[in-house]
Amino acid sequence: MSVPPSAEEELQEKFLDAAARGHVTQVTSLLSRVPSLINQTGNSGWTALMLAARHGHFHVAEELLSRGCDKFSVNPSSQTAYDVAKFWGHRHISNLLGRTDDGCLRVLPGSDLVPQENYFSRETLDRLSAKRTDTEWMEGRQRDAETVYLLFSSLSPMVSCSEDDGSEGRMKLCRFRCEAVRDLLQEPATVLVFLGVERRKKPSSSSSSPPQGVGKEPPAWFAVGTDEDAAELLKRCREKNCLFPKTPNRDLLKLSEEEAGVVAQARAVLAWHSRYSFCPTCGSGTRPEEAGHKRSCLNADCRSLRGVHNTCYPRVDPVVIMLVIHPDGNQCLLGRKKIFPVGLFSCLAGFIEPGETMEEAVRREVEEESGVKVGPVQYVSCQPWPMPSNLMIGCLAVAMSTDIKVDENEIEEARWFPRQQVIDSLFRGEPPTFVVPPRQTIAHQLIRHWVGINANL
Repeated sequence: MSVPPSAEEELQEKFLDAAARGHVTQVTSLLSRVPSLINQTGNSGWTALMLAARHGHFHVAEELLSRGCDKFSVNPSSQTAYDVAKFWGHRHISNLLGRTDDGCLRVLPGSDLVPQENYFSRETLDRLSAKRTDTEWMEGRQRDAETVYLLFSSLSPMVSCSEDDGSEGRMKLCRFRCEAVRDLLQEPATVLVFLGVERRKKPSSSSSSPPQGVGKEPPAWFAVGTDEDAAELLKRCREKNCLFPKTPNRDLLKLSEEEAGVVAQARAVLAWHSRYSFCPTCGSGTRPEEAGHKRSCLNADCRSLRGVHNTCYPRVDPVVIMLVIHPDGNQCLLGRKKIFPVGLFSCLAGFIEPGETMEEAVRREVEEESGVKVGPVQYVSCQPWPMPSNLMIGCLAVAMSTDIKVDENEIEEARWFPRQQVIDSLFRGEPPTFVVPPRQTIAHQLIRHWVGINANL
């Protein structure tokens, strides 16, 4: 719904006033009209959630959280809604916002964590994994006129870019139909991966008509990995400003959340195909099966054909990434590698080793890289990272020691940063003390999460 600026200001005042007075029905009604009101601030710099927390309106806070409001934003006093509820003694609301005060775990959030969606993790397609072995169904979907094909060259998707370099999400995937890629699909070197079918949108409760396309299967999506010259592939696209990104760690972060989730699956599986064209067991060639989600050895005597082996299916490598919290609860440990941009500090991270738990991997990696010993570890959220195929397992951890001695082979510097410095780097306009990782990274979200659950009273 488009609202004139003056009218939107009036709606904003009504919305914040309703939250402060505990009128949950009016809050819900206004959000239904203008969803963007949910995280807006008034002249005081307070959000609706902060106002509800200040006045003890549990049901308003609950409604705002259910609609996805940002509970980690801070007011001009660097306080979150949790801080406000805690200060004014509204324990029922501070508990709702997730936090515990049990011994050493006083610096960690409560066990009732609100599910967090990270970049690359949005599932816009239904993978329909059970259909991967249905050859007849799969061939039918490949020929369907509505099927979407994404072209990849050297693991980079073809994208179109707007000329506005300053806008986020300006990069979009180029989508092709069957006729445009039919010749590529005939080439032996081409790898085809079934990604899934589009999820149907649920009809609104007020709609009496069935959703469009009911009775017809939703469009299927495939990723096409090819060795054809990139310049020749680009000629197939009718859109302007098309290219294959050269720096995926940076450029793929410009996709929308929906398209990033698709690329996370496609790029990771295609990367696996590029590394497993030969059998790791006997060295013979392999062929793709199950719609691109399995490779089988061509040697009939190879033992990889007997039983289930992790060399036959796409690999996912687990990595722990952790924000280490000082025993005083008001500082966090961040480090930087030599390859980082100037001033950037991030969470420590490392691969989980065979036979190792997530918690022990956190403790080992932190001590190896920084010399700091870690005690309690708590999982927060995870993020697929398709460069090439990692699962970043995000944790908070409490330090048992504070002296830093970096392993210069791993990182060049590590420091304890006070909460206020972190807030300044995240939210303030003035030059920050250090540069935080991009918002699309789980490191950024862990830092932001800690700021939100660490009270500033």
